[in-house]
Parts: sequence; C-alpha cells; structure tokens
Amino acid sequence: MSDVVPTPPDPFFTVGTRLPDRLGRTGIVHTPHGDIRTPAFIAVGTKATVKAVLPEAMKELGAQAVLANAYHLYLQPGPDIVDEAGGLGKFMNWDGPTFTDSGGFQVMSLGVGFKKVLAMDAVGVQSDDVIADGKQRLAHVDADGVTFKSHLDGSPHRFTPEVSMQIQHQLGADIMFAFDELTTLLNTRAYQEQSVDRTHAWAVRCIAEHEKLTAERAHRPYQALFGVVQGAQYEDLRRQAAKGLESIRGVSGRGFDGYGIGGALEKQNLGTIVRWVNEELPEHKPRHMLGISEPDDLFVAIENGADTFDCVNPSRVARNAAIYHPDGRFNINTSRFRRDFDPIDGECDCYTCANYSRAYIHHLFKAKEMLASTLCTIHNERFTIRLVDRIRESIEGGYFDEYKLETLGRFYGSKPFSTGA
Repeated sequence: MSDVVPTPPDPFFTVGTRLPDRLGRTGIVHTPHGDIRTPAFIAVGTKATVKAVLPEAMKELGAQAVLANAYHLYLQPGPDIVDEAGGLGKFMNWDGPTFTDSGGFQVMSLGVGFKKVLAMDAVGVQSDDVIADGKQRLAHVDADGVTFKSHLDGSPHRFTPEVSMQIQHQLGADIMFAFDELTTLLNTRAYQEQSVDRTHAWAVRCIAEHEKLTAERAHRPYQALFGVVQGAQYEDLRRQAAKGLESIRGVSGRGFDGYGIGGALEKQNLGTIVRWVNEELPEHKPRHMLGISEPDDLFVAIENGADTFDCVNPSRVARNAAIYHPDGRFNINTSRFRRDFDPIDGECDCYTCANYSRAYIHHLFKAKEMLASTLCTIHNERFTIRLVDRIRESIEGGYFDEYKLETLGRFYGSKPFSTGA
C-alpha cells in the first residue's frame, strides 16, 4: 500500500454565477477525469451503458458525465470484474467523469415491487409496510443494513454501508453516494424519523469505510463521496438530515465532498423541499438531485440550489416511442406521423433530427426495429442535456426567469402539438 493517500481536487467545486435572491447558481465540479460545468444533466447508464446508445454518441450529444448503478453492476457482471478492467470508465469506454449511486434506491424500490418508479405524490393511506400490489417483499431493513433477494434470480444478498462502499470503490467512479434507506411518501411520520436516524448512522459508517478504502487503494484516483439527504416531505426532518450529514467528519477531518437530495419527493412541493435542504447545506459543496429530468422539475430544482441531476427517463420513455419536443412530449408511433417526413424537431441539432424523419422512426417502431430506440434515445438525451445547458447559460447571462417562462410556457402550453416542424 502506498504511503500517499489520494485526496480530492482543491477546490473540488467552484461556485460561478448566482441567481439573484435565490439559491441557484452555476459552478464547476473538478474530477480526475475532467470538469463538469453546472447545472448539468448526468446521463444514466445503469448497467455501464446508456441503453441503445454508444458511449461515443453520448459524448457527441454533450453529456459531461454518466452515472451507473452499484446494485445492478454488483449483480452483473460483478464489481471485481469492473475493477480488473480499470474501473467503470475504462470498462465502458467512457473517458469523462463518472458517478455511481449506492444501490439503496434499487434495493428498496425493486425490493418492494415498485420496479423503477416511486410516486411523487403523497395522496393515499400511510403505511410502513409499503409494497406494490401483488408483489412479495424482497428487501428487509435492519439497523445494520438491508437483506434482499436478487430481482434476477432470487438469490440472497446483503448490503451494508461498508459493502456499498466496497462495491463502489471497486467500480471506481469519480463520484459515489453513501448508502441510505429509501422511504416512500406513504411511510408514516414515525418511520421517516427512524429512517433519517438510520441513514445518518449509515453515513458515519460510509465515511469511515471510504477513508479506509481510499488509503488501501492509493493506486486509484480519489473518489468523491456524497451524503444523501432523506426526510421525505417533512421540513424538520429534511433540515435535520442535511445538518446532520454536514456535521459528520472522518478521522482525516474531512466530511462529505458533496450531497445528494434523495427519497420520494412531492412534485408539487419539489422546489420547497430542495430549498429547505440547500439552506442547510454548505454553499461550497455541490448538490445532486437523484432522479429528476422533467423540464418543470429541472427549472424549479435549479433555482432552489441543485447543481446536477440524473434520471433514466429520457432513455426509458424513448424506448416506448415518447419524444421530447419544445412544444411538449408526444408519441411518435401514433398514426398521424405515418406520412410526416419532417424531423422530430426542426430546431434540434442531434444526429437523429439531422438525418431521419418522423415517418421513418414511426415505421421503425411499428416494425419493432431496435434502431427506433437508438434514434429516439439520442434525441431525448440531447433534448435534456441541451435544456440544462441553456438553463446554465441563462443564469450566466442574467435572463433565467425569461427563459423559464418562455420554455415552460411552450412545453406545457395548452395548444395541441403540431405535426409540422
């Protein structure tokens, strides 16, 4: 083991232009594999790939970084294989910055049968035995960690804070997240209180294991560790969780390098919840929103202080023929596009819009050709990346509010979508 322990870049995060009278700002996250200009959308490559799209194509689309999932890569192919390959970036032929999430979301969301989606509203009865209809509980939480069954083959596994850190260190991403307990908006207040305390205790253990592994793996670049703020829809719990995570220090005297804002979030109160959290977090550290990509959510999160975002939605809906357009989202596999020879979006600069028509892509979906998913994913990822880039430019240029009003008014406007460009 080397006597030289890797340390984070100094500074790790640089604040740029601030939004007047709000928490929003631009900035730069400095990583061993390049800078990330914020606000930034981080494309999700769950299993070390953005589904249906080459890593080289993601670079051309303007993606600054990609995020992979520790849970899925742990199950397949195994973190030891990724480590042996030289880390996530080398394994997937991506030379830019990389993120991995802790696996906590998947352990719990798949474990209670919700698969990939947790609702963003709290309407309904509260219960601490939350589970999707007709599903068997595959995950069980205790004070030490989570025991769960693989969604692939039912085999038993156990994640603890230490295990999550070990997996993520082997995966080798530039930025990783502490292991946390995901709750839903249906959990009771009492359970949310217990969960915040448990996530805090796990965060202490994550920092300790992270420092140990950083010293042991001095042959690898430093990996930044973000704490994850939970607390659901409760202001006092969100603030308590944020302040609690910021207070944690390892033996080195350092705390978390940044923070993730996680858990199920009420869409109608998203901005308020993000503001609560960011009023407590230190300004000189970056803040990442887990699982956000809809245009209105991006604007409201950014103006309340969020810096980076990840979400599978642009690629997931693309595979189901749903297309993002400045005038709103539409399904390209419907009959009205059968003879529409315009591009998806005449204003878009992506490869798909430069080369293919709506009619052709409509045909690909009807013919069940895989190219349909590729072309639509390219467009949707570019739409989302470019939107966040333009939000960043609007903050730097001093016209954020005007750009927000124009963009959201057009996207969510009441006029029907036109099949013309």
